[in-house]
Amino acid sequence: MSLVTYLLQQVVNGLTLGSIYALTAIGLSIVYGILRLINFAHGDVLMVGAYVALGLLGASGGNLWGALLGAAAAAGLLGVVIERVAYRPIRRAPEVAALITSLAVSILLQNAAIMIFTAHPRTFPVPAWLTQLHAVGGVLFNTLTLITVVTAAVLMVGIHLFVARAKAGIAMQACAQNLVVAEMMGIDSGRIIMLAFAVGSALAAVAGAMLGAQYGRIDPFIGFLPGLKAFVAAVIGGIGSVPGAVLGGYALGFAEILFVGLLPPELSGYRDAFVFFLLILVLVARPQGLLATGGEREA
Repeated sequence: MSLVTYLLQQVVNGLTLGSIYALTAIGLSIVYGILRLINFAHGDVLMVGAYVALGLLGASGGNLWGALLGAAAAAGLLGVVIERVAYRPIRRAPEVAALITSLAVSILLQNAAIMIFTAHPRTFPVPAWLTQLHAVGGVLFNTLTLITVVTAAVLMVGIHLFVARAKAGIAMQACAQNLVVAEMMGIDSGRIIMLAFAVGSALAAVAGAMLGAQYGRIDPFIGFLPGLKAFVAAVIGGIGSVPGAVLGGYALGFAEILFVGLLPPELSGYRDAFVFFLLILVLVARPQGLLATGGEREA
């Protein structure tokens, strides 16, 4: 394999991983933009989506699109329940209370999954047509990789159009700019926040299903590390910004893949440490992220 082909192969791998990070980071950024809440339970919603997708794949005989839609719907409903039960009662409390609550919800979801599914990993079988290999100029990828990248791109364009043009999306922007003024202008902030949790959770579920299909296995902790990395991606891009979450997701995906692909194999075990070292560098050099959101929201 020539150097150019090898680099192109890493680009494909980076696109795949970056798509998963970007989808997950969007939900984190939407919620943070409105509530200034770092939702550490977001990765565990990704895990729930993966389990729901696995169950629906088996029940439907391998219907991928049905499994993705079902997982997104289930996770969206879960996001609404979490917001209503865990976060809404403490909305006016200090930010540290919401942060601790998000950690509690994360642990609760993980332990609930362990009780229901056990801690043992489960295989995530996919239909044979998804594993069919394709070659373009010596670069190999399977159908699942293509579907992951294209589906993520379609969803991200859809979210961008929704936020930019839909009435509810514009209301989200208003709440992110100034929640108090948005409420004074008649915007139902409770409904908008609930919608933000539902949309973000649905995107995380799609990412979880794609992640499980790529890895071929899932467990109750599959969402923890991707959730943290999605937070890193959101910070890199500019947390609170949807385009920033997308940019940060792909930047982190490419950086992680290139770290593994271009450095000696004995260093590949430090890929997670590299991700968080990159977070430190960004916070030191450009704490507002690559796409600044315009500063802190006014009270």
